[in-house]
Amino acid sequence: MNDKLSMKKGADPSEMLAWNMKLISHHELAGFGGVGEGINMQLTKDGRRILWLAHESAPKNFTGVDVTDVKNPKVVVQTDLPHAKVRSNSLDVVGDLMAVAYQTKDWGLKPAGMDLFDISNPEEPKLISHFDASGPHSRGAHCVWFVDGEYVHLSSGAPDFEPIDPKDDQFYRIIDVRNPSKPKEAGRWWYPGTRKGDSAPPPPRQPKFDAGYRTHNTNVYPQRPDRAYLGYIDGGAIILDISDKANPRMLTNFQYSPPFNGFTHTLMPLFERGLAIITDECVKDNGEDWPKLTWIVNAQDERNLVPIATMPLPDPEIWCKRGGRFGSHNMHENYPGPCSFRSENLIVATFFNGGLRAYDISNPYQPREAAYFVPGAPKLAPSGAIQINDVWVDERGIVYAVDRFAGGLYILEMNV
Repeated sequence: MNDKLSMKKGADPSEMLAWNMKLISHHELAGFGGVGEGINMQLTKDGRRILWLAHESAPKNFTGVDVTDVKNPKVVVQTDLPHAKVRSNSLDVVGDLMAVAYQTKDWGLKPAGMDLFDISNPEEPKLISHFDASGPHSRGAHCVWFVDGEYVHLSSGAPDFEPIDPKDDQFYRIIDVRNPSKPKEAGRWWYPGTRKGDSAPPPPRQPKFDAGYRTHNTNVYPQRPDRAYLGYIDGGAIILDISDKANPRMLTNFQYSPPFNGFTHTLMPLFERGLAIITDECVKDNGEDWPKLTWIVNAQDERNLVPIATMPLPDPEIWCKRGGRFGSHNMHENYPGPCSFRSENLIVATFFNGGLRAYDISNPYQPREAAYFVPGAPKLAPSGAIQINDVWVDERGIVYAVDRFAGGLYILEMNV
């Protein structure tokens, strides 16, 4: 078994483990190495590659890194947040336009919502507009999905949305940005029974780890622009018909919590194969909410998702004790941009202290690990271990992974 080495050595968080992945370079991002869930790459008009990173928390907002020479990455810009109770966390890039999400720690604070930036000159991003999602029951936006230059798909609160349960304060919003200077809402959808005044009854709560019924990822792909693929945290995986953007309609709700521990994060369709990948997010340290898995589901009938396998992981008895979180989180999502790697056979995903792992799913019933990279604990890591948070793979197969708290950016090549 290829993972025997990491199973044997996983107990030592200071040790780097790698198989079929090689570290090309590492950048600590000027000492602000905590990065959220926003990674995207811009190909500039002068031929440079700028990797944009949203930070996990204050004081930094986003950082642009010139990775044209992957052996020598250089920070070209790093911006600040206005105060300590707001985070950016998520961003996306289309051409020279970048959307950035802003979420506050508490309801009622600002800025909360989304900014659009002109990044035609990466060294000097220019604010075009702010879409305000603040309100008495809103923390703003957690996640953006922006691929077509026309609509931003947002996980967000709103000034006119009051949840029944405070944990249900973010839902799916479609924002029309065809005029970037005046973004406006085109449609919205929330889980029935989560808003005050809903006719539907409130949904049942997860008995052990109640994380709420709210959106996380809101993915829409050019292969099916009439579908939105949502990770709805304790609401499971949801497919919406958005052919009428003003009136999204639920087609599918794949709900598997309970008996599992909730926090559905991402639903990524593999259109050519009639499959989909679903990630849950581990949100507790030391294995408290284990298992948090990456699922393969049969999606030939989009109304009836059927789980057929999960990605193999090393021994949780060792890794849950390594420090911090251990379990599923993000993956490279086959983003349709010009610099993005796309595959229906190779899945590259992050597992916090389990690092970065690539899976060959050519046989979806027997996925096999094809590569992994687990850095040693960064200096000042609060959990005493790496917490690989997000990953981006470019069209050449170069991998960019980030740490949640201190480690910064790791640039790798895969041998798979």
